[in-house]
Amino acid sequence: MKKRMKQLGAVILGAALLSGSLSACSQAPKDDTGAANQTEAAAGAAAPSSSSGADRSAKLLIYSNSSADGKGAWVIQKAKEAGFNIECVDIDGGDLVNRAIAEKNNQLADVVWGLNTMSYEVLKKHDLLQSYPAPAWTSDVDMSLADAEGYYYPIVVQPLILAYKTDVFTPEAAPTDWVQVATSEEFKGKHNILSLGGGTVQSIIASILIRYRDDSGELGISSEGWDVMKQYIQGGHVNTETEDWFANFTSGRYPITQIWGSGYFQRIKEQNLTDLAYAVPEIGVPYVTEHLGIFKGSKNPELAKEFIEWFGSPEVQGEFSEKFGTAPASKTALEKADPQVREMLTTLHPQEMDWKFVGEHREQWMEKIQLEFVE
Repeated sequence: MKKRMKQLGAVILGAALLSGSLSACSQAPKDDTGAANQTEAAAGAAAPSSSSGADRSAKLLIYSNSSADGKGAWVIQKAKEAGFNIECVDIDGGDLVNRAIAEKNNQLADVVWGLNTMSYEVLKKHDLLQSYPAPAWTSDVDMSLADAEGYYYPIVVQPLILAYKTDVFTPEAAPTDWVQVATSEEFKGKHNILSLGGGTVQSIIASILIRYRDDSGELGISSEGWDVMKQYIQGGHVNTETEDWFANFTSGRYPITQIWGSGYFQRIKEQNLTDLAYAVPEIGVPYVTEHLGIFKGSKNPELAKEFIEWFGSPEVQGEFSEKFGTAPASKTALEKADPQVREMLTTLHPQEMDWKFVGEHREQWMEKIQLEFVE
């Protein structure tokens, strides 16, 4: 099994290489004041012509769970240089899905950026997305990651990791897996749990529960699995949306945290951090793929397609990766990624996940956790 999973990790990297929240995201981040003065060549060169006749002066509203930490401000500026007028609303992944469902009869947004496959499947289930032709840049990505019916297309591959502070834990004493964090006394009260409305935390919770799948158990999970989850939630600190969860982590208050791969590298680079490391669980980690989709109720679907053609291009995604430490799905863009990013993809193999099963139970799992386990 271990050998097969390592091979699967290599396949994900090989596929990328060879197959090629109204929100702060629209405000310039404190440490990114020079973004507007960066070279415009990459974004400008990738700007598509408006062959569809779409009105470039029209505003595109984008919902995203991937636009925090300066990403949204960067995209807004680069899109402006390319002739687009966009507004970006940053929302945690689970909350984004719920908001889109609530707005179904009066859909406000045009584009959804980010989210994982599980969340896009929920949007599809509620008939909130429209299918559109594959952008030209998809010839440079592994299309097995895309929706077979053309409702969403991949731009970023994202491992979700267990990070810890090396000035608190030696490599020998550091946690190696989320179940160990949940059940070992030495880690109780020492780990961060992100706000429960987010896609990252929900995917990590799913990666724990899926190990205890029992079709005759409550919501498809055995009693042992629910006991582990209770220990995990009550033994950690569930951050509120107003807390600085990363400061909680780096200060040593909670020296273990959940984090997505690009967020880990971006923060190390921006804050010049030298005391962080991540675990390499034998079972693997949940890998999620971030996509681009168009809401069915978009008032500007042709313009939305043009924006996606521009934003997903290897030129823009390559520059985005250099700036924010992402692992692009595009093989050409991935060549520009930091070597540490590429190393992470070979070191961390993906955990086997039945995302269809997860998608069918996610809402009920989170409701049970909120009602029964959160203190």
